[in-house]
This record gives sequence, structure tokens and C-alpha cells, in this order.
Amino acid sequence: MGADEAPHIEPMMLQLSDYIASALQKAPPPEVVKKAKHHILDTFGAIIAGRDLKPGKCAMEMVEALGGNDDCTAGVDGLRTNAVNAAFANGMLAAGGETDDSHFLARMHPGCAIVPPILAVAEKLNASGEDFLRAVILGYDIGCRLTMTLDEALLDGAFHSPHSIGGLFGGTAGCSALMGFTPEQCRFALSYAVQQAAGVTCWMRDPEHCEKAFVFGGNPARNAVAAVTMVEHSFTGGSDPFHGQHNFFDCYSPRPDRAEMVRGLGEQYEIMRAMIKKWTVGSPIQATLESSLALIKEHDLTPDSVEKIIINMPDKETKIISNRHMPEICVEHLVSLMFVDGYVTFATAHDYDRMKDPRVLAVRAKTELAPSAEMTRTPPPRQARIDVVTTDGRSLSHFTGAVRGTPDNPMTREEVVDKVRGLVREIVGAERTEALLKSTLGLEGVSVRQILETFRS
Repeated sequence: MGADEAPHIEPMMLQLSDYIASALQKAPPPEVVKKAKHHILDTFGAIIAGRDLKPGKCAMEMVEALGGNDDCTAGVDGLRTNAVNAAFANGMLAAGGETDDSHFLARMHPGCAIVPPILAVAEKLNASGEDFLRAVILGYDIGCRLTMTLDEALLDGAFHSPHSIGGLFGGTAGCSALMGFTPEQCRFALSYAVQQAAGVTCWMRDPEHCEKAFVFGGNPARNAVAAVTMVEHSFTGGSDPFHGQHNFFDCYSPRPDRAEMVRGLGEQYEIMRAMIKKWTVGSPIQATLESSLALIKEHDLTPDSVEKIIINMPDKETKIISNRHMPEICVEHLVSLMFVDGYVTFATAHDYDRMKDPRVLAVRAKTELAPSAEMTRTPPPRQARIDVVTTDGRSLSHFTGAVRGTPDNPMTREEVVDKVRGLVREIVGAERTEALLKSTLGLEGVSVRQILETFRS
């Protein structure tokens, strides 16, 4: 290619970058706006609730030590720092406690990775709540499509972690739109996202959630802001990182379906296929707790009345949540905890000491996990069945299909509000909690800086 010759850009990349550059000028449908507010509010709740967990504490200590200017808010204790550090800290906080949302088909937790970088850039720019909202919707669209463009070998065979990769590109897209980038600048930003794409599934060996929070939230959030900041300062790069020699998709996947990146763009919104968790535990565990609670209530079960508990769930999910060191993603522990306490709260789900509680261990000794290939093959994906044999000889069973919070059984606004209120009220107080709820659900009438005022503890 000569010095004056324009670089070749494939039609998919042209369509994608044009869409990102113009996304804030297009009003999404009302139902998409409504659901997006729920996911943003849910992520805010996760950021605030993460304050007292180890990943959040470590991130805040690190960011405070790094210093930086005072453009942006990190956490809820009034710490001010630059946009890159704020995105990193808030991503760590949001991903630190299994409170955040998920997207089954994309195999990622979009909220903790996509909302924090867009929030940081929006605060720095003093963006309107409406622009922030539209940028988040865009981020979900691009981030989730990115991992779905990759084939099952990445998503399920998985040495690379899609959780980190999808969030990075979603955050980069949303931040690029807020920055008012041209289509060419959007392509440059995506190219710098390519160079920072990272995440290896050895994070599963971390017993304290810090590396997991980094992979799911902190790393992609930080790198998204870094990518757009480089372009803001006139960095140039590859014109089309998704096509041509040594491109991103061919490096990461043997069978990428690039058409997925733009399929239905502007008509089908990925945030509509994302899940908000009713229970503040790992996504695959949601249905097991729902069925356990139903059996306890219906049959007045106690630990002493139970002889055996069998957890039936899709076998594809069990490697993530079986006999883990972290309480919030250990299915055997959480089901046992449910039978002991009669409920599972944010506090009890994150209490490592309860994993050594003799009462919980006694129930866990009666608990068996039964991975089911049939459940993996048969929708819905987050299903589970709990079978109980009682000490008086009864055989009881409860099946949960489309668990509450999934696209087929979404939580109501009241349920989302109640969840967030329960997570944040003791941290920021009743008055700021209600202000946070009001401003987030009324994003069109406030600025991002006004929302962040309600974060202060």
C-alpha cells in the first residue's frame, strides 16, 4: 500500500464503526431503556456492596497509592482519581461479590466490565444521564456480540476467558461513543482494545475472588478507558483489526462468525438477553437456591429432617461451581447453607467462616451433585432440580426452569429496586439510597456527576 493509498476496510468493520460513532444519536426502544436502567442500577448496587469485600478493598488501596488527578470517582468513600484508575477500581468492586449481572450466550458478566469504564468517561466529560444510558446499551451490544462471534472452542473449551474479552470491547465501544469519536477513531480504539485483550481461565484457581474480579471487571474496565484515552491523544493504529493478516478473530478463534458482530445491530439489543441475579451468588447456582427454598417452604424442611440432597444441574456448569473455595460460587455449600438458615443473604453467601460451620458441614455431608448432560442439551440453560430424601422416607423434588432474573422470567422493577436497596442502604444510608434509586431510574433528567454524588458513604 502506498503512502497516499487508503487502507482497505471490510464492510462489516465499516458498518460496526459507523454504528458506534452514531449510537448516541439514536433513541433505543422504551423496553430497552427500561431494562438498561435495571442493569445499571444493579451494577451500581454491586459497586457499592463490593466495598467491604477483599477484591474491592485491594483495588481501592492500589488506586489510592497510584494517585492521579481528580477527574473521577472510585468507590463510595470519596476517593478521586483519573478515569483509568476509577474504571479499574469500580470494575473490581462490581465483580468482587457475584452480585453483578450475566449473559449466558456471551459467557460473560457485562455489567461489571462495561458500566465502570463508561461511567468514568461520562463523569470526566460531565455527560448527561441519557448519553450514559445509550452508551451502556451500546456497550452490551458490542461486548456480547464480540464473544458470540468467537466459536464454542473459546467459550466452552476455554483457555482464554471470554469474561475479560467481551467486557473490554463493550466498554471501548461505549466510551468511544461518549468521546464523540469519528468512525475512524472508533476503529483505532478497537485496535488498541485488541492489543490489550487478555484473560486466561487459570483465574478459577484463585481462592479469594481477587483474580476473578480482575479478569471479569477490573482489567477490561481499565483497558477500555486506556484504549479511548490513547486515541483521544492522537494515537493511530490499524484500520481494521477484525480482518486481514494476523487479525483478532483469526488469532483467537478457529471458526469466527464475523457476521454476528453486526447481525441485528440497532434492532436486537443484547441487554434484553442479559440476566439480573435474584441471589447474590454465581449465575449457575441461582436455580438450585430457588428450588431448595421452595422445598423448605412447602414441606417445612429442617437439617434434621433431611437424609439426602441431590443437586441436579447442567454438567457444563458444574466445573465452575462445584467444591470451590469461595462460598459465593460453591453450590454444595450454598445449598447446605440454605437448608440450615432457610435463606441466603449477601452477607451469609460471602462469609468464609460459614464454610466451617459444623451445622452447614453436616448438611453438606448429605449433599450430592449430579451433573446432567441432558440438562445441558435441553433449554433453559440455568435450570436445576433438587431431590430430597427425608428421614421419614419421603422423596421430594422441585424443578426450576427459567429462574427469576433470566430473560424468560425477568425481575420486576420493584424486585430490582428491593435487591439494590438491601445491598447499599447500610453502606450509604437511607437518604442516599433513595436518591440513587431515583436518579438512576430517571437517568434522562440528571447528569452522571449528580448520580455519583449519591455514592458517597
